[in-house]
Amino acid sequence: MKWRAIAIYTPIDKLFFEAPVLELARNLLGQYIVHKQPEGDIVVRIVETEAYHGPEDRAAHSFDNRRTKRTEIMFGTAGLIYTYQMHTHTLMNVVSGAIGTPHAILIRAGEPVAGLELIQENRGPHLKMTDWTNGPGKLSKALGVTMKYYGHHWTDEPLFIAAGAAPKEIMAGPRVGIGNSGEAVHYPWRFYEKDNPYVSKYRP
Repeated sequence: MKWRAIAIYTPIDKLFFEAPVLELARNLLGQYIVHKQPEGDIVVRIVETEAYHGPEDRAAHSFDNRRTKRTEIMFGTAGLIYTYQMHTHTLMNVVSGAIGTPHAILIRAGEPVAGLELIQENRGPHLKMTDWTNGPGKLSKALGVTMKYYGHHWTDEPLFIAAGAAPKEIMAGPRVGIGNSGEAVHYPWRFYEKDNPYVSKYRP
C-alpha cells in the first residue's frame, strides 16, 4: 500500500511582511493562501500581485494619504488584510509599510492546490479550472473570502498565508484597469509568474 503525504500548512512568520511594498509584492508570488473551512482546507498558490505605493501613487486608494473608513486599515501594521468590494466582488490585499504609511498589495490570481471540490462549489460547476481563480474577485470567491476579514492579519487562522517557493521566472508590467490614474498607469508594478495559466488577462 502506498502512503500519500499530506501537506501541512502553517502561517508564515510576521517578519515576512516587513519588506518594502515592491519587494513584498514579488515575494508573495509562490506563497500559499490557506482558508480553513469546516469541510476542509482550501489552498491556492499566489501567481500574480499588484503593488500600490500610496500616498505617492495616483492609482492607490490611499493616494495623498486619503484616510477614510475604507482605507483606515491601510495605515496599520504590515500583514493586515485590506478587503474592499468592487462590482459586488471582494478583493484581497496585503497591507505593507510602516504604521502610518498606507501601502498595499492586491492579490490578483492564484493556482488551486487543495480543496478543489470546495473551490468548484464556490465558483460554479460549469467553469473550466483555469477560470476559477484567474482574477482578484474570482480568487476571493473561490476561497470563500468575504468582507468579514477586513482587518484580520495574514498570519492568523482560519485565513492565512503559508510559505512556498518562489517562481523560477517573474515578469513585471503595468497594473490592470487603472486608466484614470495619470502617469501611474505606466508603472510596472504588476508581478506574475511567467507562463502560469492562472494569471489574469491583462487589460489597460
